[in-house]
Amino acid sequence: MGTVTLKEFRGPELEPWIDALGDVRIRVFREFPYLYDGSLDYEREYLRTYLQSERSLVVLALDGAQVVGATTCLPMTDEGPDFQRPFLGCGYDVEAICYFGESILLPEYRGRGIGVSFFEKREAHAQSIDGIRITTFCAVDRPLDHPLRPGGYVPLDAFWTKRGYTRQPELKTHFTWKDLDEEAESPKPLTFWLREWPASC
Repeated sequence: MGTVTLKEFRGPELEPWIDALGDVRIRVFREFPYLYDGSLDYEREYLRTYLQSERSLVVLALDGAQVVGATTCLPMTDEGPDFQRPFLGCGYDVEAICYFGESILLPEYRGRGIGVSFFEKREAHAQSIDGIRITTFCAVDRPLDHPLRPGGYVPLDAFWTKRGYTRQPELKTHFTWKDLDEEAESPKPLTFWLREWPASC
């Protein structure tokens, strides 16, 4: 492993890196709790949202020219209805929300503070957008007795709480993908975590 550098991209600047980012997403999200059996075609379509948003931010972690991790964010108004619906249903102003997508690293690069840097860069970007007062992300809900849950698995709840985020049980959505042990795609429940920022930020 070499020195990891973080490089920022906005909107269509990400285009040349789509396949490399999609490959890392597939590799990382195969792990518990997502168990994602993905394809590059799906990744290209999913990541198009970030290409089309001029206010999106994608930060790639690079070891030389190799993508080894990434984090993403964009205003909630640039996201799809499945992301917006829980907030609209609870009376939130989606114009005031920045949605944080993935924050992923290949296993051998973890524990080096990159995850903290990912949050700092996304939060700084969110605060640079006029009117943003809430940052949020969602995490998949898996039962404690899930058959593919590895022994000793520790969720990231403590890390997220330390960053100032609070789980919001009333803010839920469902996304559909195929798990590694499934014959076909099925909807998965996800719960949002939220941090509110003072108006002076």
